[in-house]
Amino acid sequence: MDFSGKSVLVVGLARSGRAAVKVLKELGAKVTLSDLKVPDEDLGVEARDQSLAVAEGDYDLVVKNPGVHNDIPFMERLYERGIPVITEIELAYQVAKPQHFIAITGTNGKTTTSTLCYDILNKAFPGRVHLCGNIGIPLCEIVMNEGLMEREGDFIVLEISNYQLVNIDKFRPDAATIINLSPDHIDVHGSLEAYYKSKTEVYRNMEKSDVFLLNKDDKTLLEYTEKYPVPATVQTFSIENDDADNFVRNGKIFICGEPVLDVDKIKIPGRHNLQNVMVAVSLAKTKGVSNEIISDVVEHFMGVEHRIEFVREINGVRYYNDSKGTNTDATVTALKAFDRGVILLVGGFEKGLPMDDVKAALGSVKKVIGFGACGPRLVRDLVSDEGIVVDDLPQAVAAAVSVAEPGDTVLLSPTTSSFDQYSCFEERGEHFKKIVNEL
Repeated sequence: MDFSGKSVLVVGLARSGRAAVKVLKELGAKVTLSDLKVPDEDLGVEARDQSLAVAEGDYDLVVKNPGVHNDIPFMERLYERGIPVITEIELAYQVAKPQHFIAITGTNGKTTTSTLCYDILNKAFPGRVHLCGNIGIPLCEIVMNEGLMEREGDFIVLEISNYQLVNIDKFRPDAATIINLSPDHIDVHGSLEAYYKSKTEVYRNMEKSDVFLLNKDDKTLLEYTEKYPVPATVQTFSIENDDADNFVRNGKIFICGEPVLDVDKIKIPGRHNLQNVMVAVSLAKTKGVSNEIISDVVEHFMGVEHRIEFVREINGVRYYNDSKGTNTDATVTALKAFDRGVILLVGGFEKGLPMDDVKAALGSVKKVIGFGACGPRLVRDLVSDEGIVVDDLPQAVAAAVSVAEPGDTVLLSPTTSSFDQYSCFEERGEHFKKIVNEL
């Protein structure tokens, strides 16, 4: 699309909105920025609120921040008027020269997998690899700052959320995966069907020459890829059995029949991380990376912040920050990393997720402490009156200290998002670490 002279409405500011505005201005578009409140900062474009009068403007295209929900009256009116709506990622994809896009989505494990995949590719192709998307760096920002509207052939590792997939149009990765599917974001999508369907958008535009990694261990994922067939070449993986293209046998990870990596090179704990490593390695092998580079990078990879992150040991009690545990499956995964003595801190924004799977995984848990908006409900559903309910995270840590004994583990793994008291899970995790480091 030629954006010169086109009237484009950018909905939602934040970092991705700013990046989209800069790209559109560079391309000569007439940009209007719409946010809940008229932005104070001067971005050199017309700034408006999100009143319905603004939605009646004359626009050729809408670029929507992924944090803006599609069911608000403002967006519904834009859809009613038939104005095309795309995401910032779709905008960046359309204006960039051809690049190698590696798209990683799923309910859990995206950040660990994306970061490791980036580290491997960056060692193999230094200066030509970029990590962006849901990880916090907008693709538009990378395209603008790295000159990708003029240069082609770079490798873009894209952690991509369901919010960013809902409004894609032409976006086509040449390698992609859905790591797993489990309940999340019902509050936004209205149903699990809609949430799971949104994930399948990652492969909608792929072609036979592209590679899609399919997790054979995930029954829900198998169901949805059958319901919405994958047009790309499918490469299966499994950590449970060796009847897949990529598997584990005799302490080695095999990719398409070739032993690529010794499992004992993996330093990050948990069986879920074996899966994350296998996916990252599989994606790297689609780009021709050598086994030597893969082995060296994996051996030195120590994980990502806010995901079962060791904070400190005090008086024989170990503290772990799993603030990125924003759904029940993530918390179950974290609990599986510990054998006993876990003091579990849960709570935050009420997403309405049932706690059945977490309740079934409480074998290692000594005490449950709930905090924040949904803390009382989570404690009630998990352990009834045997738990502790407090108002906020500082009180939760104080309660954990009061019941912890040497050998115990205090684990912040909230099961839900942070938006009742924090702007993001990172802020919540940083606050937890600050509290623990000041004990």
